[in-house]
Amino acid sequence: MPILHPAHPISRREVIQAGAVGLLGLGMNHLTALQAMAAPAKPARAKSVIYIFLSGGLAQQESFDMKPDAPMEFRGEFKPIRTQTPGLHICEHLPNLARISKKWSLVRSLTHGSSEHSQGHHVMLTGRSDMPLGFDPSKPKKSDHPSIAALATALLPRRKDNLPPAIVLPDKLVHRTGRTLAGQFGGMLGSQHDPWFLEMSPYHPDHYGAFPTHLFHHERGFEKDSSLKFQAPHLSLPQGLSLDRVLDRVSLRDSLEKQAGNLAKLAGDESFDTYRNAAVSLLGNRNVHDAFSLDKVDPKWLDRYGRNSFGWSLLMARRLLESGVRMIQVNLGNNESWDTHQAAWSNLKNFLLPPMDQAVSALIEDLDASGQLDETLIVMGSEFGRTPKISSISKTALPGRDHWGHVQSVLLAGGGIQGGRVIGATDKIAGYPVSDPQTPENLAATIYEALGLPRETIWKDFTGRPHTLYMGSPINGLV
Repeated sequence: MPILHPAHPISRREVIQAGAVGLLGLGMNHLTALQAMAAPAKPARAKSVIYIFLSGGLAQQESFDMKPDAPMEFRGEFKPIRTQTPGLHICEHLPNLARISKKWSLVRSLTHGSSEHSQGHHVMLTGRSDMPLGFDPSKPKKSDHPSIAALATALLPRRKDNLPPAIVLPDKLVHRTGRTLAGQFGGMLGSQHDPWFLEMSPYHPDHYGAFPTHLFHHERGFEKDSSLKFQAPHLSLPQGLSLDRVLDRVSLRDSLEKQAGNLAKLAGDESFDTYRNAAVSLLGNRNVHDAFSLDKVDPKWLDRYGRNSFGWSLLMARRLLESGVRMIQVNLGNNESWDTHQAAWSNLKNFLLPPMDQAVSALIEDLDASGQLDETLIVMGSEFGRTPKISSISKTALPGRDHWGHVQSVLLAGGGIQGGRVIGATDKIAGYPVSDPQTPENLAATIYEALGLPRETIWKDFTGRPHTLYMGSPINGLV
């Protein structure tokens, strides 16, 4: 069980809630966690965090750290444009983010030592640069480090309606070979603390990324497939099944298997109660239903965020904030869509940068207009950056850039972050940090601090061994 800090008195309402859950047969596992919860040592800067993860590796040279004066073999095809921030230039295909640059900041010097996808995903999703003992790039293991989202699931106080503290959408990160990437789950924390995954985006094993209206392959580009659709998860009750019946122990187990495939395999596991409680909350919470009902969204909002999986996912993330979910991880581009080894400039220009620019800028602006940006930390990064030198994987393929763990750019906004700042710098070819290097541990600490988790927080693995939450200091100069 995670340890937070000295217990605080539980309110009468919480006691009634816990007792009611027990009477409904939903299990009492969460009561111990509730009793362990306490107010953080200081108020949280943010109520929520949205971690936007660009799987595959965003090229810093084609986004936020352009080097127009570098030699031709390094600088690429895109041109920099001015932003609202004096002296800050970013890629010409990010005009919306350039227009609102005073609302976000950059870290240009995040660095780690892993330049392979599996290791890089594990590093950036867990906030740990070291590889766990026995790490297997082919599959997640119980010995993996827990993801940031899993730690949020375990350590953040549960809402009284039992909504999961952390949700990942629109799908798990899966390689085109079919293997699920490690670093997304509870790992040593235990599977009962896996974040809740909402599967909405189709996975196609023959392509490098699925979108609701088309597929694109790193080499072949745009390809149509009418069978693919971006579908919100089906949260409605099966026909003839009332919520009262759902709350029955046997009915719940029998009826939710089709909607949550892992319920059956977890039936004999201690984590079953956690999934059961969350399933009931998701099924019975009207705000959650509305968050995932695209047919209830005003068409102007769909147009504003983009009628694609990027736009819909961030629009859903915004709506989930209003439902009370504390941490939302949004995977923009499954199957390592940002892995631009080949045809980099055409794919970035036509398929990747425009929907990201539109959706992320819309999210930042709308949260700012509603007053929610100050209480919502937005983080956007990848598993690594791209090589300084342009290369090609074959004589026939259009050029691109290879994997590069030594440096990447990370965007941050909201949650007390001052906009218009740039932390760190790279050399003349965007290959290595030359000032203020930051690590994944620093980034994770920035997230934990924003959520109000004290620096003395520890968590226990499934064997009962204690571990320190903070493996680094929050990034200095952002707040």
